[in-house]
Amino acid sequence: MIEAVMLWNEPNNKSHWNPELDPEWAGYADTVIRAGAAVQSVRPGLTRVLGGMSPIDPHWVSRMRDQGALEAVDVVAVHGFPLDWNLWPIHSWPDRIAEIEAVVPDKPVWATEVGVGSFGAEEVQVFGLNRTAELLIGRVPQVYWYSLFDLPQSWGAETRHREAEGSSYYRHFYMGLIREDGTPKLALEHYRRHAAQMGIMQWFHFEDPRLDDAVRWMKDLGVRKLRTGLSWADSFREGALDWFDRQMEALQDFELLVTYCFTPEHLGLEAHHTSLAREPQAFADFCAWMTDRYAPPSAQVRTAARGVQ
Repeated sequence: MIEAVMLWNEPNNKSHWNPELDPEWAGYADTVIRAGAAVQSVRPGLTRVLGGMSPIDPHWVSRMRDQGALEAVDVVAVHGFPLDWNLWPIHSWPDRIAEIEAVVPDKPVWATEVGVGSFGAEEVQVFGLNRTAELLIGRVPQVYWYSLFDLPQSWGAETRHREAEGSSYYRHFYMGLIREDGTPKLALEHYRRHAAQMGIMQWFHFEDPRLDDAVRWMKDLGVRKLRTGLSWADSFREGALDWFDRQMEALQDFELLVTYCFTPEHLGLEAHHTSLAREPQAFADFCAWMTDRYAPPSAQVRTAARGVQ
């Protein structure tokens, strides 16, 4: 089941972490230090991943090192969407990876969320998928394509600013290989060629009706590695543990990188899922609880997963 855990998602992205509450990311660094220690306490040796950064920013990584956060993780992760949101060309992927490797020569760099949407044309997504695979498979130990399914239009994207982002907001709904109605896009069969070496990143909402379909599609495609999430905020919902158990049981045949994130409104400095927690140790306790429940004891000796596929 769980072979690695990620501590938060895109913490340096202003849409996912409020810099006004944590301008130096000291609160995030403290959160990582506590959560990393909590995970290690229940599963020594389980791979811990620094929340995938977006944008890719070596200066931010240096700040995390200066604040001691890198001592609490084993891997540094990056996210990149050069044809949708980033201000650099897709061909620069090796350069972006090298920038982070220069700051953290002692840790592997994983690309835990890479993608190209079909917002403009499905043919663009086909090109983007194949070019991303060409540039990153073999260049970094782990790569995860975002995503399997389009985000349903009625659900809304997990961002602080929503429609204020203009067309950038609406691109969130076109990142999947499968449309909202369940029909495949042109890029799906191209992904199949890379599935054994390029994992999938797919969020599942609370009691997500797409879970069983996702499992069927991924097994048909030959997916081995899956990145998904367990929400701290959802853990306070009625029936949360039943849902977590069902989700993790359904996904047990995949090698999982599980992201722990999302602050419960009543525990944040502001009532928002990306808020800094008033008590970071409470988040660390959640990480320990989920790790103890879902990461098999054998995971503590599977340290090879940190650097190889």
